[in-house]
Amino acid sequence: MKIDMSSHSPQHKIFGLLSIILASCFALKIILDVVESRVEHSAFYLSESFLFSSVWWLFLPLLYGQFVAADLYKTKGSYALVVLTPFVTHLFAYPAVVWLISKLFYYWHTDDKGLYSSNNETPPQAKYHGKLRGWVKSDESGIYAIKTSRPAAYPSQDIPQYIHLSIKEPDIENEYYADLYFDDEPLYLKHKKKYGKIDRAGTEIVRVLLDNKNQVAEHNIVLGLNIPNYPAKNTTLHQSGLNIGEDQPSFIPFHAFGPDKGTRTCPVCKYGRYHGIVYFVGDNPNWNEIKKWLNYLDSESSIREKYLKAYFVYGNSKNYNKQTRQTELEKIGNELGLQKIALTYVPSFTDTESEANLNNINAMVENTFIIYRHRTIVDRHVNLKPTDDNFKVISEALNKTKSDYFELPELKHD
Repeated sequence: MKIDMSSHSPQHKIFGLLSIILASCFALKIILDVVESRVEHSAFYLSESFLFSSVWWLFLPLLYGQFVAADLYKTKGSYALVVLTPFVTHLFAYPAVVWLISKLFYYWHTDDKGLYSSNNETPPQAKYHGKLRGWVKSDESGIYAIKTSRPAAYPSQDIPQYIHLSIKEPDIENEYYADLYFDDEPLYLKHKKKYGKIDRAGTEIVRVLLDNKNQVAEHNIVLGLNIPNYPAKNTTLHQSGLNIGEDQPSFIPFHAFGPDKGTRTCPVCKYGRYHGIVYFVGDNPNWNEIKKWLNYLDSESSIREKYLKAYFVYGNSKNYNKQTRQTELEKIGNELGLQKIALTYVPSFTDTESEANLNNINAMVENTFIIYRHRTIVDRHVNLKPTDDNFKVISEALNKTKSDYFELPELKHD
């Protein structure tokens, strides 16, 4: 049977009209991306908008197949099947394409001269991003790796070295962007003072380690973190502490007991390289439970030696007296015979002089546990009871976030 798709056939005219409509939808989607980038004061990149708008073209082969099948089968049952099949197919085809795209993220950065240079292998539509670019796919555990050169800063500008990321999630319509800066970059501090620390999709800082002559930096992408208008997903009634993926802030508590007794040593400043646990208790202390946690944390610190530093930070604002608080914690440290853990205190968790307020701790919850690795928060727990199961939760969190590069030396910098 011959199918008439000549230029004068009804099928050809309808197919052509649908092609125009789909092309218009495609263009409209790109225009909307441009408008949104202006409203949100974010960057617009034609290559990404083109890619994530291309799902509209899935309709064309499905519609073509529908026209062909409609001419082949004339019975009512067959015709109904022909009509319904493209709709059902699209229900699966669209999520499949989005899923495939969302397993990837895109990165690009400058060369060693601070330029987005291209070569003969760079596609024309990607020359704006240069040759040092690509799509990255994570494995089933969410682990990914980029092997590239280190970018240089833009010539004759005060913008620090950085890497661009474009991230697409399966159930979020538009991609969003993040930038990664290097902790040893001299220009970064000036940039931070001018623009602040944004931490889109995780901390914006990557901390460089040395693996022989190779530089290694680890970064966890935290989906949606600090992204404007990101759809709220999992919320908790007892929010306390900063988010996983953000940096543990520096602050200066009073040390009542432990290795830095009598000082105001900043936990993450002195002990930020490896793992750290900051155990916060506010206005509702349960001292029987606190003592059990202190014994566990002290023991775990002894086992892991230099690779773990644990802090107890007491921030009860009720009837605060500095000398009374000092004596109270000293007594507990001696009573329990603690060796490794530091017992510290602040007037309250909203105190700005000690900068304890930067931790964003809810003083009304029983406790907040912040676990950091190389200054970045990798786990957080609220209202944990001192049970064997919860001790195991903390130990397993430390083991799970250790990584293959945990013991590598840092790159020396000011």
